Amino acid sequence: MFLKKLYPKAVWKISTTQKTIYLTFDDGPIPELTEWVLDELNKYNAKATFFCVGSNILKHKTIFNRIKNEGHLAANHTMFHSKGFKNTVKDYLTEVNDCKQLVGNSLFRPPYGQLKRSQYKALINSNYKIVFWDVISYDYEKITEAQCLKNVLANTKNGSIVLFHDNVKAEKNLKYALPLFLKHFANLHFQFKALDT
Repeated sequence: MFLKKLYPKAVWKISTTQKTIYLTFDDGPIPELTEWVLDELNKYNAKATFFCVGSNILKHKTIFNRIKNEGHLAANHTMFHSKGFKNTVKDYLTEVNDCKQLVGNSLFRPPYGQLKRSQYKALINSNYKIVFWDVISYDYEKITEAQCLKNVLANTKNGSIVLFHDNVKAEKNLKYALPLFLKHFANLHFQFKALDT
């Protein structure tokens, strides 16, 4: 895959023979939907990684604290969900650094998966661990709920990093697909873990 060659030190999936899935949720925290996700995860004792937008953390600190208190990992998704392609290296790094102060670790996922090569190098040189995904739900797209579910069921394997979104645009598909995804893989005796920092 071209992008893997472009970002050789980024993480796309976890190499393991264990029946382990790494669920990730981008764009929160937001009221109600992030809390619904947490409730669903609790039903299966599932842990996940939430790539949080810094401005949302500041607006919804109670939900952010709940993510951490329930054993999930909060990670960095920039301060304002900014597109890498539209930002200078300096401005982009400032946003990432500001969000890092809120999440307290060096795990980072670029919004929209957009990252200039120069931004990638600057982040790696600043000791960030950049995380992409090997399975995407496309929950934010205008697709059917069934298609969203099929996207994740058909492609998830041992060590997969699966991308969902806890944002309003994704809500309809997320609320359909996530419970069925959790049930399906729990029945197959998979564990759901947060990523390591």
